[in-house]
Amino acid sequence: MPHSPPSKTLVARATEFARRLDMSVLVLLAALAFDLAFVTNAALDNTGPRFVDLGLFPGIFAMAACALFARKRAAVAGVLGALTLMFCTFVIRYLNIPAYSSVLANLSITEVVAGVEMVYFLARRARPGVAFAVISALVLGALTAVFGREYNSRIYASSIAQSLLFGFLCLFAAVVTGVLGRPRRQRDPATVERLRNMHRFTELVRGQWPLIGMLSIGVLVEFGYTYESGSRGFPLLACSIGAAAVTALSPRRPRDAILVVAGILLLSALATPFLHPSHGYQLLAGIPPTQIVAGFGVVVNVVRAVPLARAWPRIVVLSGVVGIGAILNFSQYSMGRLISDPLSLGMLATVAVLLLGIAIAIGLYLRSRDSERAQVVKSAVTDAQTSERMALARELHDVVAHHVTGIVVQAQAARMMGEKNPELALEAMGRIENAGVEALAAMRRLVRSMRGDAQAGSGEFNEQATTDLAADLHRLVEAGNHGVPTKLELNLPRDLPHEVGRSALRLVQESLTNVGKHASDATEALALAEVVNGELHLRVTDNGSGQTHRPAGGSGGYGLVGMRERVALLHGRLSAGREPNGGWRVEAWLPLEANGETDG
Repeated sequence: MPHSPPSKTLVARATEFARRLDMSVLVLLAALAFDLAFVTNAALDNTGPRFVDLGLFPGIFAMAACALFARKRAAVAGVLGALTLMFCTFVIRYLNIPAYSSVLANLSITEVVAGVEMVYFLARRARPGVAFAVISALVLGALTAVFGREYNSRIYASSIAQSLLFGFLCLFAAVVTGVLGRPRRQRDPATVERLRNMHRFTELVRGQWPLIGMLSIGVLVEFGYTYESGSRGFPLLACSIGAAAVTALSPRRPRDAILVVAGILLLSALATPFLHPSHGYQLLAGIPPTQIVAGFGVVVNVVRAVPLARAWPRIVVLSGVVGIGAILNFSQYSMGRLISDPLSLGMLATVAVLLLGIAIAIGLYLRSRDSERAQVVKSAVTDAQTSERMALARELHDVVAHHVTGIVVQAQAARMMGEKNPELALEAMGRIENAGVEALAAMRRLVRSMRGDAQAGSGEFNEQATTDLAADLHRLVEAGNHGVPTKLELNLPRDLPHEVGRSALRLVQESLTNVGKHASDATEALALAEVVNGELHLRVTDNGSGQTHRPAGGSGGYGLVGMRERVALLHGRLSAGREPNGGWRVEAWLPLEANGETDG
C-alpha cells in the first residue's frame, strides 16, 4: 500500500501560498487591509454621524475586484474601474459621505493602487489604441473623484497640485513599466537581453518579497504623510524612495548598497531640520519609517552575502548615520532636550541595538541556510554521479562484457575451424551476429537507462546519442510521442558542445512529455532553441488552459527536479511556470563555455 505524503503544516501552507501570489496582489491586499482598518475606525468614532463612513466600502471592494480581474481581461476591467469611480463619486456626493485622501485627494489607498495596477496591465497586454482609450477613461474617473467627492465644495490649490503631481508620477510609472513588459515576437539580441534582465528582476523580487512588501507599505504611508505636510515633506519622500530602491537591489552588490543607503540616510537627516515639516510627517526616532526598514533590510542582505568580519565596518558606518539622524531630529524642540533626557536617549539606543542585533541574526541565519542548501545540492549531484558510475560499471560487467566476450570466443573458434570446415565457420558467424545484436540491444538499454529514458513507450529515438541537436529535435518532434502538434524555431550552430546538446535534448523532450501528460486540452506547442550571447536559450510553451490534470497512472513529480539538476550541472538557469494567458512555459539558458567551476 503506498504511503500518503506527509501533511504540510499551516505555516508551510501559508508560506507556499504567499510565494505563489504575485507582488501586485500582495500590495493590493495590504492597501485593502489598511483601508478596512482606517474606514472602520472612522465609522465608529465620535466625529460626525456614526456608520456613515461605511458607505465607502462598496467602492473600495469594487475597485479591488476590478484590479484582480485586470489580470485576465485588462480592457474590460479598466472600463468597469472607470465606471466604478464615477458612480461612487455620485453616491458619495449625493449621500454626503466624507471621503478621505491618501496619495490622491479624495481617493482611498486601495482605489489608487487598483487604478495603477489596471493601467499597468492595460499598457502591458491591451492593444495600443484600446489601452489609450481605457487609460484615458480611468484618468477621467480619477479626476472626477478628486474634484467631485468634496461634499463641502472646498478643495485647496495645494491639494490640487499635489494630486496632479502624484497622479502623473503614478500614471507615468505604470505605463512605462507595462510597455517595457509587453511580450515581443522578435528574438533580436536586444529583446533577449531585456527579457533576461526582467527575468533576473522577477527572481530578485521573489527572493525577498517580505522586505519589498514592507518597503512598499512604508512608501505608501509616507505618501500620506507628504500629502498632509505639504511640499516640505517631498525631499524626505524622495530619499525614502531612493533608499527603498537601493535596498531592493542590494542582493546584487550588498557591500556597495549599504554605503549608498547610509549616504541617503545622512542626506535625509541633514536636510530634515531645514525643511521643518509639519506635524503631519511622522518620524520614528527622527528617521522616516521607510528608511528604518531600508537600513534593517540592507544589513540583513550584507550579512547574508559577506562574512561578518568583513561586513562590520560598513554596519558601523550605517549605525553612526542612524545615530546622527536620531540626535538631530528626535526632539522637536532642540538638541539639548534630547541630551538632557538620558532616559529617552537610553531607550532609543536600546531599541536601535535590538533592531541591529535582529537584522544581523536574520542575515546569519539566511547565510547559514544558503550554505546548507548549496552543500546539499553539491552532495546530491556528487551522489548522483557516483550512483550513475556504479550502475554503469555493473551494467558493463554483467551484460555488455558478457556479450562481447561471447563474440570474441566465437570469432576465435571460427578462425580455428575455418581452414578445416568452412560450414562450421559460417555457423559461428551466425552466432557472432546474434551475439552482436544482443550486445547492441544491451548497449541501447544501458544508454537509455543512463540518460534517464527508461520509461515505457519512450520510443526508439531515445536510444540515439545526441550529435546534431537540430536534427535530433526535428526527429523528436516528428516522432510525436507526446501527442501535441509542435512547431520548431531553431537557430543553432553545428559545433555545440556534446554535453550541452545532450542536456538540451533531454530538457525539450521532458518539457514536451509534460505537455502530453498535463496539458490535455492543448492544441499546439512551440519549441525554441537559439544561441544568444554565448548561451543556448531553450523555450517550450503550449496553449493549454493552464489547469493541472493528473495524468493517467499518476506522476512521480520528478520532471522539473531532473531538469533543474541537468541545468545546475552546466551552471545554467531554468525558469518554469504558468503563462499569464494560460498554458505552461519552460525556459532554460545553458552556457556554451565552462565558467571555471567544477563539481567534485
